[in-house]
Amino acid sequence: MKYCNVIKDGEIRLAVEKEGKLYDLFPLTMEELVRGAEPGVPGEEIPDPVFANVVKAEKLVCVGLNYKSHADRVGENFVRAESPILFSKFGNALVPSGADVELPSWEDSYDYEAELVIVMGKTAWNIDVSEAAEHIFGYTCGNDLSLRRAQKMTSQWLIGKTMPGFGPCGPFIVTADSFDPEEGKRIRSYVNGELRQDGSTSEMIFSCAEIVAFASKFIRLEPGDLIYTGTPSGVALEQKDAKWLKPGDLVEVEIEDIGRLVNRMV
Repeated sequence: MKYCNVIKDGEIRLAVEKEGKLYDLFPLTMEELVRGAEPGVPGEEIPDPVFANVVKAEKLVCVGLNYKSHADRVGENFVRAESPILFSKFGNALVPSGADVELPSWEDSYDYEAELVIVMGKTAWNIDVSEAAEHIFGYTCGNDLSLRRAQKMTSQWLIGKTMPGFGPCGPFIVTADSFDPEEGKRIRSYVNGELRQDGSTSEMIFSCAEIVAFASKFIRLEPGDLIYTGTPSGVALEQKDAKWLKPGDLVEVEIEDIGRLVNRMV
């Protein structure tokens, strides 16, 4: 099943997608659904939706260098790490599909990263890999927008990853029972209609289950928390003459069987 949050009558409403159309699930909320509530009977159709944030996430956890093709192009003598490389974004980095993202004028090395995002469904605290799947509610599209100059300033990536709006996500969450990233789902990004990234989730170094289990040893993951799982090759950083993002650019992230996340840089 596919779900999303939309703005209706000035309020955030949960909606379900059926045959290309969206239907209201009021009064149920996404947070209640993620925690295990039954969706109930769909209400009236919602035409021309304006999307809201996919969920009220307490934490935005991210994984770096999780596709070998990307890691080989940006890493210095990259060797497969024994564990996922984790970092985070602040809450104000999260914005929905359709939102504008400001690129501050005092910097210029802005980059895109198409990513599959895990949506947690249960509290995960020191769990095993074999238990991880039952803690995942679903998956959505994400864009780990990055400021490369700042990212390279220190060994910690935070300041290059968490400007306001630098974690676009959505618009749809596909439930875990209808989406298996290990089957190899195509993941692509476009800038102004030009294909920039074209990979598959089967290329991930650490699986979603491995990521969740590892993160749970150090971060108490709660329902609604989001985990950005890494990006395939094709980002601007890999290019000799990098095509950094600039105001006016339209960036799209598309993942097979989930949908398309669209944001304008301003």
